Amino acid sequence: MVDRAKRTANFRLVILKGKAYLETYTKSFQTRDVFTLWGILQLLRRYPGRVPDLELMFDCVDWPVVKSREYSGPNAMAPPPLFRYCGDDDTLDIVFPDWSFWGWPEVNIKPWENLLNDLKEGNKKTRWMDREPYAYWKGNPVVAETRQDLMRCNVSEQQDWSARVYAQDWIRESQQGYKQSNLASQCSHRYKIYIEGSAWSVSEKYILACDSVTLVVKPHYYDFFTRSLRPIEHYWPIKDNSKCRSIKFAVEWGNSHKRKAQAIGKAASEFIQNELQMEYVYDYMFHLLNEYANLLTFKPVVPPQAIELCSESMACRLGGVEKEFMMESMVKGPAETSPCTMLPPYDPPSLHAIFRRKENTIKQVELWEKKYWDNQNN
Repeated sequence: MVDRAKRTANFRLVILKGKAYLETYTKSFQTRDVFTLWGILQLLRRYPGRVPDLELMFDCVDWPVVKSREYSGPNAMAPPPLFRYCGDDDTLDIVFPDWSFWGWPEVNIKPWENLLNDLKEGNKKTRWMDREPYAYWKGNPVVAETRQDLMRCNVSEQQDWSARVYAQDWIRESQQGYKQSNLASQCSHRYKIYIEGSAWSVSEKYILACDSVTLVVKPHYYDFFTRSLRPIEHYWPIKDNSKCRSIKFAVEWGNSHKRKAQAIGKAASEFIQNELQMEYVYDYMFHLLNEYANLLTFKPVVPPQAIELCSESMACRLGGVEKEFMMESMVKGPAETSPCTMLPPYDPPSLHAIFRRKENTIKQVELWEKKYWDNQNN
């Protein structure tokens, strides 16, 4: 099963007696693979000797590929266990925290632990009531049709959908020293839009941390934490087939119900500050790898082509921003406390109740929106 996941994997990772070994198949886009591996090495430093022996395949491409329909039915093969950064309802890929928690050098986004503090401080610069009363988005629209569609919602001489959206030119930004892309200084609007790219987007955690109301354009994918978010409590749902009208209504509603809107923005940033602390990211990785290792029916061995990884030699080989981010995110020593206790899984009725509540809340927002536009048309 593990070997069948090699078809699209960037690398095979073996952990044996607390040491990590890497067999590389294809280089990932940018340094995704490097910083993912770095993150796993930091987990081994945080909980030395506690991560069990295991062997896994990792695919650093955005979109999931292990289709559920290909592995269902009485004569179906078991699906290949393949790790990646996101999943959806039609796939079985194993979702793992993305590389940016340890830094994204190519776009100058620093490691999450320090950036989380910067975002907290950035929130204090402008009170929610004093922020621009519009919906803000800045990103790369080229990667997905849905983002190009969002660009149509920008203000024009003919129409104002209450959206202020900007295309991010990363090449020019890198030449100008990333002066216009500091995430901690982008919390200046009451509303911020989250929209997927070619799959899920790394940007979600930064947007949610802003104290602004996050307007989530109906997502297709999820990462390891987003399914805990609840509409109207942590974010405002936006229809993907009628973005501009949906955004306009969301902003109108928020500006007419300022206290309620402010509470949604605050609940989201508190969720990020409290639930997505780096120690909990490591604990998620720890429990996930333990559960995965429990399923192995063979003893992992080091492949002949594999090399041993260690934090010191990995950081020493690099320079510039990459080395800086590694040193910044390096775990200094073993954790003084044990990993958090994993709660038992939901029973089916409880899980379906959560799904139902979420669907009903989104339907309620859509009814409010319909009523608003019916009144406008009248």
